[in-house]
Amino acid sequence: MRRREFIAGLGGAAAWPKVTRAQQPERMRRIAVLLPANPTDPELQAYVGAFLQGLQQAGWVIGRNVQLEYRWTEGNADNTRNYIAELVALAPDVIVTQGATTVRAISQATRTVPIVFPVAGDPVGAGLVETLARPGGNVTGFMNFEYSISAKWLELLKQIAPSVARVAVLRDPATSTGTAQFGVIQAAASAFRVDVVPVNVGAVDDIERGVTNFAQRPNGGLIATTNLSVFEHRKRIVELADRHRLPAVYPGPLFAKGGGLVSYGPDVLDQYRRAADYVDRILKGEKPADLPVQAPTKYNLVINLKTAKVLGLEVPASLLARANEVIE
Repeated sequence: MRRREFIAGLGGAAAWPKVTRAQQPERMRRIAVLLPANPTDPELQAYVGAFLQGLQQAGWVIGRNVQLEYRWTEGNADNTRNYIAELVALAPDVIVTQGATTVRAISQATRTVPIVFPVAGDPVGAGLVETLARPGGNVTGFMNFEYSISAKWLELLKQIAPSVARVAVLRDPATSTGTAQFGVIQAAASAFRVDVVPVNVGAVDDIERGVTNFAQRPNGGLIATTNLSVFEHRKRIVELADRHRLPAVYPGPLFAKGGGLVSYGPDVLDQYRRAADYVDRILKGEKPADLPVQAPTKYNLVINLKTAKVLGLEVPASLLARANEVIE
């Protein structure tokens, strides 16, 4: 009996380290999230929700093994600078942000903290990474478009409004993205028998003045390219297009849901989920330099039939059949 008790005692002692280890708390990781919008912005809130869903699926639980530090810049440059300094000082494990300008500013503030962008235009041209396949530094993530999509916007505009002969293109000439997108549209213009006119974006008054001047002549249409000013002022831009009866194509679904005629662009919710996977891999030891920058894999077409009716446009059945969402 004593021998059996001794062996049983050893078994119990051997079990103690396992119990102790199981009771030890998991290492808490910290993710900083910097977003160029107001915290009440429904679009950005949806993106954050997709990102959190991706983290949860990978086993990260807020308060148990991960903490998130949010900062919302509300599109203010001073806020952006101050929040970047705050977040870098916290020494997080990863920083998540969107937009080439903001990513570049953070990468200038830290060369060691990994940075993941769910959305950014032309990462190589913007100087964020060395190459798409081998980013080479502490930055990686997901492109929000391929330049060929710019020609697709023009094609959609002509399909839905064949009489359009002049197209105002809202673009930011100070960025490589703005220049390249306009260049693709301009190159495709002759095939669609249209003239394209650049309208530089910046302050909302500049946008209003440019669109109003363009709309003085007939048979006009509008394309809004992807840049921060366009997204910041999306409500005013949609109002301008409606006021001047300009058929318009936009880069994201919130434009069409807010009264715009048609939108076509990458599924940003999907990209935020994919960004969560990159964050997970980095937290588990992989380096941003080894994670390739990826192009979009899903695109969404949204058509607002109410706006088409107001403009007197008949949307082709073939286009409606391809739409991911139709607003009636």
